[in-house]
Amino acid sequence: MRKTRAEAKEHNRRALLDAARRVVARDGHRAKLEEIAEQAGLTTGAVYSLFGSKTGLLVALVTDHLGPHYEDLERLVSAGGDARGAAEAFARHYRRLCDDPDALRHLSFEISLQDLALRDPELRPRLAASVRAHEERLTALFTGLPHDGAPLTERQARRLATGLRALLVGLSQGVMFGLAESVSEEYFAAAATALIAPGVLGPA
Repeated sequence: MRKTRAEAKEHNRRALLDAARRVVARDGHRAKLEEIAEQAGLTTGAVYSLFGSKTGLLVALVTDHLGPHYEDLERLVSAGGDARGAAEAFARHYRRLCDDPDALRHLSFEISLQDLALRDPELRPRLAASVRAHEERLTALFTGLPHDGAPLTERQARRLATGLRALLVGLSQGVMFGLAESVSEEYFAAAATALIAPGVLGPA
């Protein structure tokens, strides 16, 4: 059956994102647009048509990579009940991801993207904006959750989201690099819930 124009466009978009993920994970800042297009079975013109530029493709790649992760977090945080329970669920999820068979491949890809952003002054702010957008999603999830008889304000939720992301990314990388491989889910959960404190949350 012949694909519709919209189906063909989505197929090409998906092919370019998958190829970019492979090439960036392997080559880092040396990743070439021509090879990405070739691996996708397309031309570089398709990249410009669908994403505007190589930078646009890489920014879309970040969104594509983080999207499913944050969808899982939305489900977990929503099921956590209060702020403490949500932070604990978030932390346990991060620890379980460390044991995923693809964890090292994902980490390699993330580090390669960061390396690209550090070397490309155009990509750097756009990558940062994409990550901030996902952190805003996490902030929105925590806003209004009950804690000590009062709902978290947006300001408190943002401080908590920033602290949690920094803490859990660091702990996860420690586990995967073999620096803290024995750290358990319970440790992740305890470290995360320690952030539910006045010194971190600040005033409403």
